[in-house]
Amino acid sequence: MEYEMDKDLRSLQIVRDLVKKAKIAQKMFREYDQIHVDFIVDELAKAAEKNSVKLAEMAVSETGYGNVKDKTTKNVFASRILHEYIKNMKTIGVIHEDEQHGIVEIGVPFGVIAGLVPSTNPTSTAIYKALISLKAGNAIIFSPHPAALCCIMEVVDILRETLKKNGFPEDLISCISVPTMEATDALMKHQDVSLILATGGSAMVRAAYSSGTPALGVGPGNVPAFIEKTADIKMAVSRIIAGKIFDNGVICASEQAVVVEREIYKEVKKEFINQGCYFVNEEEKLKMEKIIDTPYGSLNAKIVGKTASQLADMAKIEVPENTKIIIAEETGVGKGYPFSREKLSPILAFYVEDDWKKGCDKCIELLDYGGMGHTLGIHSNDKDIIMEFALRKPASRIIVNSPTTHGAIGATTNLAPALTLGCGAVGGSATSDNVSPMNLINIRRLAYGKSEAEDLKPRELINSSCQTPSMNQINDTEKLVKTVVDLLMKQLSH
Repeated sequence: MEYEMDKDLRSLQIVRDLVKKAKIAQKMFREYDQIHVDFIVDELAKAAEKNSVKLAEMAVSETGYGNVKDKTTKNVFASRILHEYIKNMKTIGVIHEDEQHGIVEIGVPFGVIAGLVPSTNPTSTAIYKALISLKAGNAIIFSPHPAALCCIMEVVDILRETLKKNGFPEDLISCISVPTMEATDALMKHQDVSLILATGGSAMVRAAYSSGTPALGVGPGNVPAFIEKTADIKMAVSRIIAGKIFDNGVICASEQAVVVEREIYKEVKKEFINQGCYFVNEEEKLKMEKIIDTPYGSLNAKIVGKTASQLADMAKIEVPENTKIIIAEETGVGKGYPFSREKLSPILAFYVEDDWKKGCDKCIELLDYGGMGHTLGIHSNDKDIIMEFALRKPASRIIVNSPTTHGAIGATTNLAPALTLGCGAVGGSATSDNVSPMNLINIRRLAYGKSEAEDLKPRELINSSCQTPSMNQINDTEKLVKTVVDLLMKQLSH
């Protein structure tokens, strides 16, 4: 009688096989020099960009999140734009030499990396993690979100074919084809996995950090955007809308709340309405709150990545045709206020504060509720206030006069292009960086001796042992000896 292996057991065996193959492939790959590594990363980026539309269509069809146009843009961002940024990075062999101080830095790959990929940004995240991992000389094994398995597998197939065609080990990139929690756990804890790149829900990121394997994780991003009274209000509103509606709000750096000074409240609200947003009344707000949260207080996954019109239909409220964002005026922050949470959809909370200092406090309160260490936006032309925000805010990225969605990932700013955004210690992350290939290498340092151990002695000891005694010191010593001799003679005479 033949027995079919249970799904969880099959997935565990798949993990073991993938790690074994990846380890062999990476051992071969680490013998390649920078020129060869750069060549294959360039080829991988081109292959991903060439298939960006197809991959976007697959992602939207499979997950139901976002839209094809913006997902295509993200795929191009994760391939061509990312490659432009990393192509001249030195990551293999000697990466820096300081002759003056006698220091040589050598890039050393981690080895095999586990890449956790979410369903919200599946294809772009897979492309991005593959490129930065191989640029750093590593192999990568993806643990895909089950809801995005097919589109992530398609990315992997495209990249593996590119590796094979160019004579590189195709097992440098692979994916768990039977995703289970057991498989992800086994991958993260495998002794031959050197690092985890974790992008996903808070529970998954916490599991990565508690696995015993070094991890770089991304926390949630409950991003506030403050509009200060010196801002260009029309442009500020336009930028916030552009960020919030991009791919229907599924990027973790997208704006979740707007905070404004009371002095400009009416003008800002009018501008949001003029640019296609809808403010709900109290009755409509209650209906929206019911679809934002589940009965257990967690985010309702059914609203993620949907359009404003789809959300209105779900809540059974009427909104104008082509409404871009649904906005509710709010005062509180926390579990009793669903609009104050990270919503991953075109829904915004709207807060009014008396001045910029209270607005600053409100932003901190919002970050503290599920966004610590991630991102904050400020729209202002007052450099002193902008700096106050930068100094006080528990956020790793302060984005000025730009959509936070695009600015935080490095699309409209000069930050490193990345889809893994560290939140620093305050956000429970091992880094506050936009994760790049430089986060995926160890740096070995060759250091030439520049001084002798003798030089480490305290200065006074060096001086006392090296200096010639002065005449005064010699005379004092002679007087002391004569005094001691006189005392001894007196004692002997008695």
